[in-house]
Amino acid sequence: MARPKNLGLVYLRRSSEKQEISLGQQLDWAMAAAARHDVHLDATPADLGHLLDHYHPLILKLRAMPIPVVCAVNGVAAGAGANLALACDIVLAARSASFVEAFARIGLIPDCGGTWFLPRLVGTARARALAMLAEPLPAATAAEWGLIWQAVDDERLATEAQALTARLATQATTALALMKRALEAALTNPLDRQLDLERDLQAEAGATPDHREGVRAFLDKRPPVFTGRRR
Repeated sequence: MARPKNLGLVYLRRSSEKQEISLGQQLDWAMAAAARHDVHLDATPADLGHLLDHYHPLILKLRAMPIPVVCAVNGVAAGAGANLALACDIVLAARSASFVEAFARIGLIPDCGGTWFLPRLVGTARARALAMLAEPLPAATAAEWGLIWQAVDDERLATEAQALTARLATQATTALALMKRALEAALTNPLDRQLDLERDLQAEAGATPDHREGVRAFLDKRPPVFTGRRR
């Protein structure tokens, strides 16, 4: 699957169903459009709102996917490219990489979820400055601010990303899927509704073979061997 070199997405497979998730075609189209942003300098401006209708299904799929989505950035993630990266669950970046909300430079607003992700990840003060000033944010600062998970040495990026995805693939994948649901809901739920959701999802997780295996492995003092099965 061909991918733009500054945005690497690694799709895990849910081991219980062996169902491979492929969004490569959508990702390639969206990233190519992000680079162009289809700006036409003529009397009839392009309808950029219509263009965004092509991005939105991809962003929503990334957020709703019942498996972790890991993104590795090894260059400049600018504009829509930066916000597509922020839609992923765990973002690693090379130390030489940077993130820039470049929209203000061409008289636009952050799109592809940028106005939704930024204040939730770094707070409103930093979100406003990143959007309005359109200054590059180095990967190390992005990690320090909580915009991404980690900045790593450039030569270690691919190795670290592969190790991370391999580690996630051995986890209790049903529990990971339930975690994603809970964390996503927490962004809008009041506390009482979130507590109810945690109760319901914990009941679901507690009924899985992986929970029983985790408890047995703990008692046996050995690493667990999870299968991802729900029953």
